[in-house]
Amino acid sequence: MNRKSLVLLVLSLSVSGAGCNEDKSNPQAEAPPPLKVEQVQDRNVFQVDRPERFQLVQAVEHIASPQLKVTGTVNPDISRAVPVISLASGRIVAIDARLGDTVKKGQLLLKVQSADISGAFSDYQKAVADEQLVHTQLDRAKLLYDRGAISQNDLQIAQNTEDKAKVDVANAAEKLRVLGHPTVDRPATGIVEIRAPISGVITDQQVTNAAGVQGLASPNPFTISDLSNVWVLCDVYENDLADVRVGEKADIRLNAYPEQVFTGTISNIGPILDPNIRTAKVRLEMHNPGMMRPGMFVTATFHSRKSERRAAVPAAAVLHLHDRDWVYVPIGNSKFRRTEVVGGDILPGGMQEVVSGIAPGQQVVANALQFQSTVGQ
Repeated sequence: MNRKSLVLLVLSLSVSGAGCNEDKSNPQAEAPPPLKVEQVQDRNVFQVDRPERFQLVQAVEHIASPQLKVTGTVNPDISRAVPVISLASGRIVAIDARLGDTVKKGQLLLKVQSADISGAFSDYQKAVADEQLVHTQLDRAKLLYDRGAISQNDLQIAQNTEDKAKVDVANAAEKLRVLGHPTVDRPATGIVEIRAPISGVITDQQVTNAAGVQGLASPNPFTISDLSNVWVLCDVYENDLADVRVGEKADIRLNAYPEQVFTGTISNIGPILDPNIRTAKVRLEMHNPGMMRPGMFVTATFHSRKSERRAAVPAAAVLHLHDRDWVYVPIGNSKFRRTEVVGGDILPGGMQEVVSGIAPGQQVVANALQFQSTVGQ
């Protein structure tokens, strides 16, 4: 090998060695950058200067009974709803009452022109004529018996015929009375007067002027409901049925009069659940003070027999923010934590019940709105 070839070999080996060194990986260069932990400030923790400016109060203990609130509607008492019926068929010629009217027992509701009355009065007149004839025959039979012209058996037959004729007259008169003819002393005009069987409110009307009425057939012209007592039907979810019992009391608030509280008694818990919303109908019975109307929305509150230990704070200590209730709790070093709570009912003395979130004995800021205004600036 000459000198020139040797130099070329050395140069090629040097280039190959350099390429191999470059292909080797560098662990430090390929390693991921070190993890950096960034601390995010808790948005519910506030640090203030001069914390003594904010008065602190201590949550007191409040013994409360758990409550279950449900919605419902006012309904007529079905046992006090009486249909108005007409035994005579015919055409309505006058309506003296309307849906929603308050009526008294015996009040005229409507008039029906019916051929049934004319037929019944005709039967009554025939029965009276037959009875008069039979009575004359009985008097003649008595006279003949006294003279020995007829036997006692013939007299008894005449007496029996008279008795049957009187029964026919009484039946014909009763039929007229049932159909609505007021008296048998005057001829029938073919007009039947339908009157209210009870006092109450007309809650259903199925007839109009000139409409036809079928005797004892549906639909009934009117339905009158006695609203002195009403039902409140509530929807109670399946998971809450254990909190309601037949015979217990419940507070009733009408949406129209939320400031007034009434009392109802649970009389029935529906045995069948609604398969769509998983609720059962709970029926409350109560006296109607006069302002309850069928169809009104109500809120019913059921009270549990068990008592729970809860906290109570001044109402000003609870801040309603973003559809939630909050209180500010001191945590030391001039810091306060905004704590979410579940607010309850307003109690006497300007206090408010706290269902959960804080415990009795825990301190909170007395005026949450003032504190929020200060830290929010």
